Amino acid sequence: MACASCSTKDGSPKGCKNNGTCGTDSCNKLTVFDWLANMSLPNGEKPFNWVEIRYKNGRKHYYENTENLTLSIGDIVATQAQAGHDIGMVTLTGELVRVQMKRKNIAPEGEDILKIYRKASQKDIDIWQKSRDREEPMKVKARQFAIDLRLEMKISDIEFQGDGSKATFYYTAEERVDFRELIKVFAREFRTRIEMRQVGFRQEASRLGGIGSCGRELCCSTWLTDFRSVSTSAARYQQLSLNPQKLAGQCGKLKCCLNYELDTYLDALKDFPKTDVKLQTEKGTAVCQKTDIFKGYMWYAYEGEWMNWHKITVQQANEIIELNTQNKKVVSLEEYALDLVEDTKVEFENVVGQDSLTRFDSPKRNKKRRNNKRKGNQRNTKGNQGNKKETTNNNNTNKNKRRRNNKRKPQNAKKNQK
Repeated sequence: MACASCSTKDGSPKGCKNNGTCGTDSCNKLTVFDWLANMSLPNGEKPFNWVEIRYKNGRKHYYENTENLTLSIGDIVATQAQAGHDIGMVTLTGELVRVQMKRKNIAPEGEDILKIYRKASQKDIDIWQKSRDREEPMKVKARQFAIDLRLEMKISDIEFQGDGSKATFYYTAEERVDFRELIKVFAREFRTRIEMRQVGFRQEASRLGGIGSCGRELCCSTWLTDFRSVSTSAARYQQLSLNPQKLAGQCGKLKCCLNYELDTYLDALKDFPKTDVKLQTEKGTAVCQKTDIFKGYMWYAYEGEWMNWHKITVQQANEIIELNTQNKKVVSLEEYALDLVEDTKVEFENVVGQDSLTRFDSPKRNKKRRNNKRKGNQRNTKGNQGNKKETTNNNNTNKNKRRRNNKRKPQNAKKNQK
């Protein structure tokens, strides 16, 4: 993301106000951080008069500033082309351009030196923008024309020159393609000069971009500039399964990231003996079945007993091989493997703390307890019902006694009156 001081957020073509020294101008692909921008040159030394210009999809060239224009990173300039002029953006100026040219073996003195004409005017920018807007619909038509002519090729991208006088068609193909008839169709349909340029599958993926299996943007479309050859031996050294679906990238070739850690694996394997070397023991001949590069272990199995593996260290394997070269044999691999018997008990730590992970789970109750509780409740209800009956009976008897007493009272009163 661009920083708050960048004017690119408003759509302005001027670029970063800090001349690219803020280090956050990631909107430009393959941008180089100018770490020499704030350093002054010694007295009497002239500044380097070459500029790095970027075009569509990270294409870069170096031009000589013969007009001594005051250029900064983000300026739009008109540059020399084979016919007409091209429009590009300044991505690097000053002494760091000399370092970049030296790294890419570009001599500042030669016959094919291109120049910067001027800073682009508003008219140049409008023509350039209109040409860029034509690229996507042209690409759809161009692919359909190639299909109609039954050509085994894929047109991946189209790039117009800044003045709109030429269009470069980038394509990929497995074999040689005769596209002379296709160029005639393009020239008749699009009314411009046509240039066909074949690119590799990796270059096509870098131009189109995408998301890799790691979840990040493709390395070739973000920062990778040189494409080195990748072989299946890189996967073998890293003990990866030779599955083409997992090892291939979006370009259909082996992933470039297989070379990133290859040197580290090769350094670690220097101490390991070759896996095809067999160990001679009195019990029998042992063959290597597996290696662990990180822990330094090797697993061997006797011929005929392939199910029983014996783990030994790299030093022990080298020691046995050295004895075999002296026509000596060890008794068996079990003598070395006994020292490396590991306890399979695994102890886990409570990462959360003192609280249990199941503290919010409701405890499970046994069915027996539930049945016993139900039976007890039934007994209690029966007992309560019996007590209720007894109390009701007692109440009824008391009521009957009261009624009898009430009947007897008036008779006793009459006797007393007499």
